Amino acid sequence: MTTAEVSLSDAGASASAIQHHYDLSNDFYALWLDETHTYSCALWQAGDTLEIAQRRKIDYHAQNCEARLGGTYLDIGCGWGGTLFRLIRRHHAGKAVGLTLSKAQTRYIEQIAEPGIEVWVQGWQDYTTAVEFDGIISIGAFEHFAKPNLSDDEMVDVYRGFFRKCRSWLKPNCSLSLQTIAYGRATRRDINRFILEEIFPESDLPTLSQIVRASDGLFELVSLRNDRQHYADTFRHWSARLSARRAEAVRLVGEDKVRNYQKYQALFTIGFHTGAMDLYRIHLRRIGK
Repeated sequence: MTTAEVSLSDAGASASAIQHHYDLSNDFYALWLDETHTYSCALWQAGDTLEIAQRRKIDYHAQNCEARLGGTYLDIGCGWGGTLFRLIRRHHAGKAVGLTLSKAQTRYIEQIAEPGIEVWVQGWQDYTTAVEFDGIISIGAFEHFAKPNLSDDEMVDVYRGFFRKCRSWLKPNCSLSLQTIAYGRATRRDINRFILEEIFPESDLPTLSQIVRASDGLFELVSLRNDRQHYADTFRHWSARLSARRAEAVRLVGEDKVRNYQKYQALFTIGFHTGAMDLYRIHLRRIGK
């Protein structure tokens, strides 16, 4: 496949690949996620519960976007809506729009029917809007934007397409707050086939250099954190919570799925602890008028 042949709509994980993971069972995920149903790396301080650390993470990204009364915000890869709800309830946003390819996540958000929240079963590649946003947040979605068969240059082209879209949706001088897993010491060759086949099909991780190259000239880098140990701690909490409610989990999704998720949690705990994978929180500000 050459760069010219890469279509943004086909370059990342398909809807069926996303649903393979995220539509497994809302009740299953509720057993081991915190009360906000947040499925991404928390931001820890000493003495935190999982829920407190997750809310701190959401507030960190909201503050990067200067979330304020009446503002309008976009969450790309919104999960079960934890960031959307926090923007409306805590930061008093006027409107929060979420994009997800998961039908189960969309149903969960729509059933709560929070005023000011919209959610679309749509990827960023196909999303169109006349709204200019005061901020964009994307947490744990970037990892699904490129398939493992793409070359380095092709991945950068896809990521640049994402940054171009985000820039076009933002008001001048407004921010994109991005959180993503990335390759650390590991490379694509090191990824366990079990992860690619059983857990996250059609997905590959970026490198920091790809993100920098793809955003160059479109966004100013305001801040960058590598919080890989925070993700190791988050996975430890998830693993303990799933183990404590294992029997319920087996009743919901079966023994094989539970075993796979416990294996995946263990692998990722080790991966973040050793630095095979990094966890970046990146504050980017739109360049130009």
